[in-house]
Amino acid sequence: MTILFTDARLIDPEAEAETRGWLLVEGGVIRDSGTGAPPALPKGATQVDCAGKCLAPGIVDIGVKVCEPGERHKESYRSAGLAAAAGGVTTIVTRPDTTPTIDTPETLEFVLRRANEAGPVNVRPMAALTKGREGREMTEIGFLMDAGAVAFTDCDHVVRDTKVLSRALTYARSCGALVIGHPQEPGLSDGAAVTSGKFASLRGLPAVSAMAERMGLDRDIALLEMTGAAYHADQITTARALPALERAKANGLDITAGVSIHHLTLNELDVADYRTFFKVKPPLRAEDDRQAVVEAVRTGLIDVICSMHTPQDEESKRRPFEEAASGAVALETLLPAALRLYHSGQLDLVTLFRALALNPAKRLGLTSGRLGAGAPADLVLFDPDTPFVMDRFKLMSKSRNTPFDGARMQGRVLATYVGGAPVYTKG
Repeated sequence: MTILFTDARLIDPEAEAETRGWLLVEGGVIRDSGTGAPPALPKGATQVDCAGKCLAPGIVDIGVKVCEPGERHKESYRSAGLAAAAGGVTTIVTRPDTTPTIDTPETLEFVLRRANEAGPVNVRPMAALTKGREGREMTEIGFLMDAGAVAFTDCDHVVRDTKVLSRALTYARSCGALVIGHPQEPGLSDGAAVTSGKFASLRGLPAVSAMAERMGLDRDIALLEMTGAAYHADQITTARALPALERAKANGLDITAGVSIHHLTLNELDVADYRTFFKVKPPLRAEDDRQAVVEAVRTGLIDVICSMHTPQDEESKRRPFEEAASGAVALETLLPAALRLYHSGQLDLVTLFRALALNPAKRLGLTSGRLGAGAPADLVLFDPDTPFVMDRFKLMSKSRNTPFDGARMQGRVLATYVGGAPVYTKG
């Protein structure tokens, strides 16, 4: 398929530029782009008039939970793929915290088979770092890499045994594997529902200090100094953790960090009267923390913005706040929520797509996330200015636990392309 996109606002995070121009796709690959008058339409090609709307690399979303195997009623590869396409996400990097855990080559092969059968977008699976995510014995990292694992993580089950983690990091380095950690001190974090402070005290909810994140990150950084492994912190959400991250990067450690869209756009006060759709892990932080993390994304200290898509059914959310399950769906709300930061003047579109597409692709060794010639034609066409009210019952996900239900948002995905083929077009 040959497609010529014309009159587009080209958002190219690799070139750090936003230009008005055209882009040519042939055989699923970007062939050329430029400004000014577009070339003659090749024979048999399709022309897409973007009418001045934004054309950007498709989002690469690290940390998506798809509930196959085990909890298919919450999210399947088909529903997650449809939700991703509707949200401009062209590659989902899936988590291993399923039932059972994705910790063997056989389970991983099942996941890849299901993903390829059911979903319209690219799927890159992660595997568990330790068997059963129990923190006792490392998985067969080499075999899992051969089976297709792009990274290794125990998700929110922090490996408490430092010796086990150090051995896993050492082995991962020998294999060239990326380890993704969840920087939290597990003892302090156990049972916490919100971040400690005046608001938590007024609500009478069990809380965790923001220092727990810094303590967890400090430990992991020390182990990186010892082992030399490649490491990505899944979510850095507090101002206290940022100096440690900055020092680690300055010291030459192979470390990157991400943050979820919820921690960039919401704060602890959004919990309000015990609204469980706002219960996420780690818990929402103070407004000062949110502002500090937004600034860290702007400067590049935090590399990646992700959805941390975590489907939960109604039964697990419609409970008292302390007992309710953590997590929120965000594949379809990731881009419009991120555009809040654009409309507020805090982040420009190039910076947003550096964190949404280019940096996560680079961290995983993927060739997507850019608009240069030779890159896969994984693209999102969107209007950053269209206003709408979010209705969770219109989401493609099987689960509808979004904190943005009823919120006024601005920015709509118009079309999504994977390998040059349209996988979503707004009706």
